[in-house]
Amino acid sequence: MSLQAPEFFAELCLPFTDHAVVGNTYYATPAPGAPLRLRIGFTGTIHADTYGGLRLAIIHADRGEIDAVALSFVDHGTFHRRDEAQRTMVRTKQYGTFDTYHRPGQPPWEGAVTTGLRDAIEQYSAVWFPGAWPASASGRSAGRAARTVPSPPATLSGGRAR
Repeated sequence: MSLQAPEFFAELCLPFTDHAVVGNTYYATPAPGAPLRLRIGFTGTIHADTYGGLRLAIIHADRGEIDAVALSFVDHGTFHRRDEAQRTMVRTKQYGTFDTYHRPGQPPWEGAVTTGLRDAIEQYSAVWFPGAWPASASGRSAGRAARTVPSPPATLSGGRAR
């Protein structure tokens, strides 16, 4: 059965206007005219046709892949509601994942909440493509900005503590 990747990426509502889904992979040019591209693909698991997250990669037009990060569905709460609802049932290989086998008329990722994934993609992309995200998205992530950590107090003697 089909993974329905175009529909999955459409559900993520990524703001890149210059993008395409080829097979099961999403490609975008977040900064027009720049040599960097964003590639997002599904990460497999040890089970056939089962996916546990997304892999984001920054591709340079001349140098190839220069950075990558894996985002697991478990870490980003993508299937938390679905898995909690099924908690009383027998635990299956589907915990925190989805596979290509699904109910007719439903997407394979039925029950997914993609907000956490989208926020993580936004944060990662903002590092490589500053200003590529619309104001509404950057305002949403402002509460998750890095915080300044105070430096440790200086010692009076200026030397190392014993």
